[in-house]
Amino acid sequence: MKEKVIYVGFKGKNNFSGILAESMSQEHLLLTNSFAGLKRDIESIPQAFDKAVMFGVDKALTSGVRIERVAARDGETAASKLDLEGLRDALRAVGIESEISENPTSYLCNDAYWHMLRKLSGQAVFIHVPTVRHMDEIPQENMKSAIAKWQQA
Repeated sequence: MKEKVIYVGFKGKNNFSGILAESMSQEHLLLTNSFAGLKRDIESIPQAFDKAVMFGVDKALTSGVRIERVAARDGETAASKLDLEGLRDALRAVGIESEISENPTSYLCNDAYWHMLRKLSGQAVFIHVPTVRHMDEIPQENMKSAIAKWQQA
């Protein structure tokens, strides 16, 4: 049986994470840009989903993406149980620079990832992408094909 995947980004007219999530699938969610709001948004996701692919913007990125392995909150960490090396390799195969980070960020993206990892028992990945200003560096079709190939592996 095919896994049911939800794609998640953040709200905002020019937020590249939301643009990506919407372009990936009809099954997407745009999170509120507040700690309380995003927690509510994630809690409202139906249990029908097996996996989440999440996107968030990192202004320090100008080309390529960063795949997050862990999220941290209140001194605890939660880690993805997905094949992140396979995702990294699939992205690189379509020309998207990518690296895996073991160092959780400390803002909304980390909090969203924390809640999703807990909700889906580690069956989530968080990918940091550049701002909309640099989105030409990350062709959406290449991103979509790499993620689709990774999910079929």
